[in-house]
Amino acid sequence: MANSTLVTEFFLELFAETWELRILISVLFLLVYLGSLLGNLIIIIATTVDQTLNTPMYFFLRNLSILDMCYISITVPSTCVNSLTDHRNISVGGCAAQIFLFLFCACVEILFLTVMAQDRYVAICKPLLYPVIMNHQFCVQMTLASLFSSLVLASVHTFKTFQLSFCDSNAVPQFFCDMPALLRLSCSDTFNNKLLILLTDIGLSGSCSVFIAISYIRILSTVLKIPIKGERGKAFSTCVPHIVVVSVFLSSAAYVYLRPPVITFEVVQEIIISVFYTMVPPFLNPIIYSLRNKQIKEAIRKVISQCFFHI
Repeated sequence: MANSTLVTEFFLELFAETWELRILISVLFLLVYLGSLLGNLIIIIATTVDQTLNTPMYFFLRNLSILDMCYISITVPSTCVNSLTDHRNISVGGCAAQIFLFLFCACVEILFLTVMAQDRYVAICKPLLYPVIMNHQFCVQMTLASLFSSLVLASVHTFKTFQLSFCDSNAVPQFFCDMPALLRLSCSDTFNNKLLILLTDIGLSGSCSVFIAISYIRILSTVLKIPIKGERGKAFSTCVPHIVVVSVFLSSAAYVYLRPPVITFEVVQEIIISVFYTMVPPFLNPIIYSLRNKQIKEAIRKVISQCFFHI
């Protein structure tokens, strides 16, 4: 793979040219990163310690939190350090590793969100069958299937990307190694790579989006039949945050990965849009699931009280 490229390193884009603005944006990104780590860590601890949260919903929520901590750690820390130190270069191997890890986590995120939509559908529309359908074996199998399929997809895309030659320029118009940005730099024929992206988006993102949409249409239909307004509002409150995260994540990623070559962005626009699928989901997930979930809040209170009691 290394012999197929004419460059030995890439140069990433900085947040801004002026030092003051770079500091401001870096600090903002680091605060989002630390907030995401703290929020997801709290959910992991709460759902692990509190035995009452030993259900499929919280099993996947815990896995999603672990994933989100890894997902946001792939891009944000190194990007902020690079921006503050004016260190823009990244080796070809480092770039390949970043693309692989990013694609792997992104694919797993989509699949986890899809399974969580299935969980909400069964819990609301088929509550009596919930223990049978969403059993522990099914949860473990879906988790392993998500990890394996994402591993295959990330490996194929990374391999195909670094089979290309990069001879015209090695300046990546992005703050991290993102596949669409690299394809625009290549002086090879990228038709097969773009076709592979299209097929992956249709097969994975498209099918997951349709599945999630159908799940929530059925949930909405069932919820509207509930005569008690309080119960109706409770059902909506568990679903709306999920819809928000899925919509932001898939729409922003699809816009960058599937946009036609005739549509070009300024670097600032490219960075802003990519923030919506790199940082926003890991940051929003713990907020919407903890602030709008009474069981999570109660579990957090128990963990905090236990810590203070032991101290």
